[in-house]
Amino acid sequence: MVVRIWRGQATLENASAYCKHVTQTVFPSLTNIQGHQGAYLLQRETNGQVEFLAVTLWDSIKAIKNFAGEDEETAIVEPAARAVLADFDDFARHYDLMYGPECGVTKPAAKPL
Repeated sequence: MVVRIWRGQATLENASAYCKHVTQTVFPSLTNIQGHQGAYLLQRETNGQVEFLAVTLWDSIKAIKNFAGEDEETAIVEPAARAVLADFDDFARHYDLMYGPECGVTKPAAKPL
């Protein structure tokens, strides 16, 4: 399983609008993409703003490319999100999930890479 992580930041006033957009529009639309396995939205208040991490779970990089296009590291930031974000990354990072119930792993891998 591959974890895709992206970061954005909103003002305190716009944070709820961004959260609503992601959880009611973006994340539900991902369920229609083959290989999508789930999504989380994390937030923290820092320096008078709210930082978000969007964490999505995928079967493979190929599945991510079905969402993001051929360059899987390109961030997909919809106009509605751009309108309420103060700052955001134009890239996403990908990690292999090594431990967690989402991938059925209940014990650490024998040898880390």
